[in-house]
Amino acid sequence: MAGTEKLLKEEVSVAEGILFALEDAEIDMVFGIAGGNMGRLYDALYDHQSNIRAVLVRHEQLASVMAEVYGRLTGKPGIAIGQGAFMLSNALLGTLEAQMGSSPMLLLTELSDQAPFSHHAPYQGGTGEYGTFDAKKTLEGATKYTTVVQSGVQAVQGTQLAIKHALSGDRGPVAVIYHSSAFGGNVGPESRPAIYRTQQYLPQKTRGDARNVARAASLLVGAEKPVIVAGNGVRISKAYDELANVAALLGAPVGTTASGKGVFPETDPLALGVCGNFGQSTANTFIGDADVVLAIGTRLGPVDTANENPKLIDPTRQTLIQIDVEAKNVGWTFPSDEAIVGDAALVLAQLIDAIADAGAPTDDVLSARKAVLDETRAAQGFFADEGYTSDESPILPQRLFHELHNTMADDAFIACDAGENRLFMTHYFQTKSAGSLIMPGIGAMGYAVPAALAAKLVYPHRQVLGVTGDGGFGMAMNGLMTARDENIPVVIVVLNNSALGWVKHGQGNRTIASTFTEMNFAKIAQAMGCNGIRVEEPDQIAGALNDALSSDTPTVVDVVTSFGPSFRDVTSSLTGG
Repeated sequence: MAGTEKLLKEEVSVAEGILFALEDAEIDMVFGIAGGNMGRLYDALYDHQSNIRAVLVRHEQLASVMAEVYGRLTGKPGIAIGQGAFMLSNALLGTLEAQMGSSPMLLLTELSDQAPFSHHAPYQGGTGEYGTFDAKKTLEGATKYTTVVQSGVQAVQGTQLAIKHALSGDRGPVAVIYHSSAFGGNVGPESRPAIYRTQQYLPQKTRGDARNVARAASLLVGAEKPVIVAGNGVRISKAYDELANVAALLGAPVGTTASGKGVFPETDPLALGVCGNFGQSTANTFIGDADVVLAIGTRLGPVDTANENPKLIDPTRQTLIQIDVEAKNVGWTFPSDEAIVGDAALVLAQLIDAIADAGAPTDDVLSARKAVLDETRAAQGFFADEGYTSDESPILPQRLFHELHNTMADDAFIACDAGENRLFMTHYFQTKSAGSLIMPGIGAMGYAVPAALAAKLVYPHRQVLGVTGDGGFGMAMNGLMTARDENIPVVIVVLNNSALGWVKHGQGNRTIASTFTEMNFAKIAQAMGCNGIRVEEPDQIAGALNDALSSDTPTVVDVVTSFGPSFRDVTSSLTGG
């Protein structure tokens, strides 16, 4: 039988060799701005447009976030391209999001070093020589791995190995920096070292150790009050169906972390909503009362555990089972009674079989557990807030989210932003399907607009919305120009209360540098060639959302919202210890 295939059948330019490497990894989209030596890569992209779409952005920040979201949603590394100095200064937002969100991502950039003058610190050079900045050291602080490649073969293989590294274990961002000398000459089937197909380098998903899985199944079957906490790792693995099946088999309610919101429908009869600092009291109550906790794809960080409050998670009184693709993550915050290292979807599939072998709970047990859950949800007011039907003006965020929930399609996709609006979305918005929402891992303002753009490119046939505050929208409104240029019909919903809400509420009566002049973002959108709808009264919300969602043009729904609700309203009492 034939062995490993070589990537190239004939000699091509180095830039084209890099593109063949990307194509072999089934990467079909890149985001960025041509500049410096990366212009050579764009010149090669001209001949690869049938396989790779080059999405032009107006700022490298947008490219980095779009690449991060592409990676998180597709499981293939998102590619952000730009000139070295400006990838360092502008593109670190998406890079940090990829690091925190375990999103596979590649930054493809260069040194602008003008060989053979590299050591003389040329204009915009990033070699780290006297008189210039060090691109490699800078990117090493924000990536899983950064490499500088200096020859043609290194350029192609360095790109392939970066893809491998971005996809291995706990996924994340990897940077490839091309020295100007890397683009000289050609590469081909006779190159040394030999260049093999990218597919041969890609890591395989791993199953969990069968003995660990069997022990975990035994603990879950023997539990009186089992509960599941699902994180972003479920999204990365696309383990939605497997999660739902395990929950149904055990009758175990499912809470999610904030970054895991959307991996389990909050309309499901077994849903608890988000746990932790800004989650549902239903989730915190039920998880705190559980005797066995199954944590999947989450490091159980402080925000997810109400600052590690033992009333929520306490390994001295609870049995903790943890599933994660990265061995370092299991038992990181709390010691685990059973740690299973492997891909979430594969491990959960194993667990389904192991639970059946161990003797799944009977129908009577499942019914009893469901009755307890129903009582808890009723007592804790699960997604029940009087603000949902309020006619107050300015509009309450709860009313806006209630209308959004009722208006959008069941499979609509939402990208959240940062700030107080994200806390309100976390607490008040009820997701309707698995894989329907993402939010920034580091809490970066300006995330929702580019995230929505990338999501719409990945899911062209789904409704896609970005929900942001006026602060975040002001940082990323240039994304509307990209939406118009690239014909990406997203809907951007702006909670416009003319303030940095979280900051201003935290300042109390000593407000400073937290209030904005009133702004009409609908008119700004119209000036950019998009649709813009201004909403000032609650009875206007549904009509505006319906018009926006049915439009084939990017649309901003500018909602004048109340400054009355505060982050304190959605902060769990458990956060104080």
